[in-house]
This record gives sequence, structure tokens and C-alpha cells, in this order.
Amino acid sequence: MTPNFDEDIRHCPYCRADLEPRLVAGRLRPYCPRCDRPFFSDPKVAVAVIVVCDDRILLQQRAIEPGLGLWSFPSGFVERGERLEDAAKREVFEETGVAVELDRLVGVYSHRGHPVVLVVYEGHPVGGDIRPSEESHAVQWFILDALPPLAFLHDERILADWRTGRSRT
Repeated sequence: MTPNFDEDIRHCPYCRADLEPRLVAGRLRPYCPRCDRPFFSDPKVAVAVIVVCDDRILLQQRAIEPGLGLWSFPSGFVERGERLEDAAKREVFEETGVAVELDRLVGVYSHRGHPVVLVVYEGHPVGGDIRPSEESHAVQWFILDALPPLAFLHDERILADWRTGRSRT
């Protein structure tokens, strides 16, 4: 059975009536009997950037959950109507103070039962000054052989995919 992310939708955003589960398009979905309309939960799209300079990558120490205190690539959610590439550049700058240009797509990652689709790019710095943000305790360059503990289970796979892509270029 396909995972169901709709259980957190309880009230109709139009009339505020209680929603009920109803079979729509092959699965149970929140349905408003008053408005006679089903509701579909869309996945949430996020972007991350592996910022590379020489043999180092830029990481931030997370000041928020999930992964509080651990290190991760600059990342964040894409705003509705925003281009993925613009969101990636924006997130890096907001979280690290570094302006980047994107070099290539590393990969697209999703996990069964999780509503986030993560799009990862490789980029290089083109300006700015490193500084932490409200979402990071610290921002620092790391050599690949001495990375700190990473925040997410998929980070190792992302790094492996990134290294494989670099060896092809």
C-alpha cells in the first residue's frame, strides 16, 4: 500500500468542516462532505548544495531540529513558484553568508513514508563572507577526509553520489 501522508489534514481549509476519509483515486484521502471535494497532500521539495572550494566542502552545524548540533550541507525548502536553482542559491546564502554558482545536479532523493523530496546540487563560492545564521551554530570548511558527524542518514549516500559524479568529469 502507498504511504498515506494525509492523516494530518483534519479540517477543510474552505469551510472548516471536519474531513472524513474517502476512497479517491485509488486510496483513502481527506474529503470534505460539505464542499464535496477531496484534498491531496503534495510532497515538500527541499534543496541542498555541496559547496566545494579546492578539496574542502562547506558545512553548517545545525541550530534546529532535526539533527540539532550535527553538521549538514546548506539546505532548505523551496518556496511555492520558486525555481529549484534559485532556492538552492538562496538557502546557501541565507544559512552561510556565501554566494554560490551551481555546477551540476548531484541527485534527487526520496524515502518511502517521508514527504520530503531532496534535490542536491554541487556549487562553488563566488562571494560573501562565512557567517552562521539563526539555523546554524557554526559554518566551516572541512576537508573530505575529516568530516564531522553528519545530521542525516542520506548524507553518506549523497557524498558517495557526489564523489562518483566528480570522478566522471
